[in-house]
Amino acid sequence: MTTFTTVFVILFFIFILQTVWLFISELAGKDLDLLMIIKFLAFSMPRIVPLVLPLSILLSSIMTFGNLAENYEFAAMKSSGISLQRAMRSLTVFIVLLSIVAFFFSNNVIPYAEYKFINFRKNIAQVKPALAITEGQFNDVGFYNIKVNKKSGAEGNTLTGITIHKKSKIGDGSKTVIKAKDGELISSEESSILQLVLNNGYYYEDIVPKKYEDRSKMPFAKSSFKKQIINIDLSELNNVDVNDESVANTNTMLTVNELNYTLDSLNKNMKTDIISFTENSNSRIAFPAKKQLIASAKSKPLPNNILSLFTNQQKSDILKIASSNVASTTYSIDTSKTDFFNKQKNINRHLLAYYDKFVIVFACFLMFFIGAPLGAIIRKGGLGLPIVFAVLIFITFHFINTFGKRIAQENGMTPFMGAWLSSIILTPLAVLLTYRATNDIGLINMDVILAPFQKVLKKIFPSRN
Repeated sequence: MTTFTTVFVILFFIFILQTVWLFISELAGKDLDLLMIIKFLAFSMPRIVPLVLPLSILLSSIMTFGNLAENYEFAAMKSSGISLQRAMRSLTVFIVLLSIVAFFFSNNVIPYAEYKFINFRKNIAQVKPALAITEGQFNDVGFYNIKVNKKSGAEGNTLTGITIHKKSKIGDGSKTVIKAKDGELISSEESSILQLVLNNGYYYEDIVPKKYEDRSKMPFAKSSFKKQIINIDLSELNNVDVNDESVANTNTMLTVNELNYTLDSLNKNMKTDIISFTENSNSRIAFPAKKQLIASAKSKPLPNNILSLFTNQQKSDILKIASSNVASTTYSIDTSKTDFFNKQKNINRHLLAYYDKFVIVFACFLMFFIGAPLGAIIRKGGLGLPIVFAVLIFITFHFINTFGKRIAQENGMTPFMGAWLSSIILTPLAVLLTYRATNDIGLINMDVILAPFQKVLKKIFPSRN
């Protein structure tokens, strides 16, 4: 218990430092007070637990059972009739209780923390809008790149030496530049709009002539102003995240019951959209001279060449409309295919979030039944060899888990397989290690490996009696 707690605290601290490093651009140079930094870290801590907990169980198991084996305590226990399974029994009960706690933590605490964390980062500029802009560098805020030479005032809302590049909405670069001597940021917690009031400035805008040959002249318009107000949507602020899926989707903020309800709604909506698409595809098809064809069919049997019933003008109209129908239907299919694919990806993300809450429970058992027998086999405690084995095994587990989820999101495999792939692959390892430790078999049986080479050497160099 002491070993597990110590390992968990150390690893948790290391992962917290990693979180600080990942979000350093949002924390550094923005005049955040200590309370806001503590809130920022507190809301981000629970998401680390699914990584730290299995690794802590794995490492502490290897260290504990490695120490017992290294000090020949296992040998004494076995001579007294105590098997490895009996020695693991009390710890197995502890892992069961820990897994139950892990499930409730994953199902209740993590979704709430994700909700608070995402909203805290999204609304931080509403509480303190100057945090969105750092002195001496361009700050990407929605369709604007804003640079100020100096910030002043109690909240840093007074700006001096302002340069603004307004990005084009069609993605062809910056066409507008605004320079102002000073300005002020004005916001309200009740409003989602941040106002940037500019004083004594100039407005430059590139003009794109309609004639291509006139574009080399690079004409632009210039105007001056005494006061100008720019409204900025706060939803565009702080939108850079190392885990975009957490911001764009709500799947990480839902409990099991909420995920079940959401998945049911998403699946029903997708089925409705598919049915609607198939019905609309048939109704969009148009056919000229339809009445003429029906009348001809009633009066006499249709000839093999149906086009012979129409004039050349009608044939031309039929071909044009058929070509238009094909192009329209193809475009509709491609658009709907992309839309359905994105909806399926959203469903997959919710399914992965659903399975993740159960994967962490099984991961606790898996890491224990890998670590405990592995420690008994290698007979090494402390922080040397156990850390090497723990890191290698956990990296394998985490890599397979991430790889499976990525493929499942893109419909490469089912979300169930994507979420459980790492557990399925490493479960045989846990069974094998437990079997070998129970039967006092080493990690690697060197006789099995060396036997073929020994036979070859005996044939090449036969012994002389």
